[in-house]
Amino acid sequence: MEENSPKINNPSRDRGFGVNMNYELAVIGAGPAGFSAGIYAGRAGINTVVFDKGNGGGLAAISPRIENYPGFESISGIELVEKMKRHAEKYCTLRFYEEVTSIKKIGEKCNVETTEDTYEVGAIILAMGTEHRKLDVPGEKEYQGRGVSYCATCDGFFFKDKKVAVVGGGNTALVEAIYLKQVGCREVYVIHRRDQLRAEKTYQQEAIDKGINFLLKKTVREIKGDELVKNLILIDVETKEETILPIDGVFISIGVIPQNKLAEQLQVKLTEQGYIVVDSEMRTNIRGVYAAGDITGGLRQIVTAVAEGATAALTSTEALGKSYPY
Repeated sequence: MEENSPKINNPSRDRGFGVNMNYELAVIGAGPAGFSAGIYAGRAGINTVVFDKGNGGGLAAISPRIENYPGFESISGIELVEKMKRHAEKYCTLRFYEEVTSIKKIGEKCNVETTEDTYEVGAIILAMGTEHRKLDVPGEKEYQGRGVSYCATCDGFFFKDKKVAVVGGGNTALVEAIYLKQVGCREVYVIHRRDQLRAEKTYQQEAIDKGINFLLKKTVREIKGDELVKNLILIDVETKEETILPIDGVFISIGVIPQNKLAEQLQVKLTEQGYIVVDSEMRTNIRGVYAAGDITGGLRQIVTAVAEGATAALTSTEALGKSYPY
């Protein structure tokens, strides 16, 4: 817990109620959408708490460079997130390392259980974001941080003059492969299960021009090593032939998945891909429950996340018996 966001005394527990009723609105997730929701809600006079199971920021925090957020020609993700955090703590309570484990809708109220307390609020904003999709193969978990990475721009520097592989065939995978070549990786392989890449032709051509190797119709069966990653065991999807690729690092870039367990628990409507369905004012199908940011799918950019967070915060006034002139 940061010094600027200490735990608040719980007078409701002192009275024997057993439920913290200090807040009107709970925001689940302290990424750009959550910070924005906290700022706008607080400024609208809503007593707001923002929960995060970690130290906040979401996937934005691990981006080494952001160049498409208006007002900042170039800024690191962690720096931008820290600015948002400092701004938000002026208007709402930030509860880091306090994971929400359960949400129950009871009449017009929502009962929020966390790893540390229980809260009763009038409205909820779900802003849990997404997480990197895993390969789920032997060795992946064991070697995470020891050769297995999900962010080339975060960790690529450590693999200068080494052999690396990127698993995936979309735009992100190709961009990461190109980046790894630029930072000085000796050899870069792109491993994709299909016979064609999904990435745009411009990225494919740039990768070819930079001498990146393509291993198509291959999947990773296992990641092997000793203290660090040493080999990938690859399987040909057609012949089932097994090959060994000596490697120093592997970057997994096969997309993201929405963190929607709490939404499922509330029976919030989801898309086939698992993203929360919202209307133009960020309402879900459950009254008093709103959603914002990457968890709603779409463009999944920081600029859209903060806009959705602001919209959700102001729309939540309807469930709280308040009004906002917009």
